[in-house]
Amino acid sequence: MVDAAQMEANGQQKGLILVVEDESIIRDFVCEILGDEGFSTHALESADEAAKFLDDHAERVSLLLTDILMPGTLNGADLANLSGNKWPQIPILIMSGHETPESSGVQHAVTFIRKPWSFGQLLDGVDKALQGGKAL
Repeated sequence: MVDAAQMEANGQQKGLILVVEDESIIRDFVCEILGDEGFSTHALESADEAAKFLDDHAERVSLLLTDILMPGTLNGADLANLSGNKWPQIPILIMSGHETPESSGVQHAVTFIRKPWSFGQLLDGVDKALQGGKAL
């Protein structure tokens, strides 16, 4: 995981992406890809942890990137709805191989990419979410 201080020291800073994914291999891979593109990341394995992080640090988050299906009290759809209600300025990118934002009850405009995705699809999704568009 690359943190904001390391990014600033390297002269790179595109913003902090909160990555919420319960599968560690995918979570680490996403953070590596995003770090290579100049983003700082903060990775968490549950929507419950992400909700607590947002309560304390929402002003630092440039993008919420979350899976839908995760263990815990909240799933990714619940997290997207909570974030959209409390922090509407934070764009949301959802990735899932099982659900869609519509089928899972997401109530806010989000960008969506289906798993498995390619590097290009992930980066296109991030760019579109940050620009306020939608990706499929």
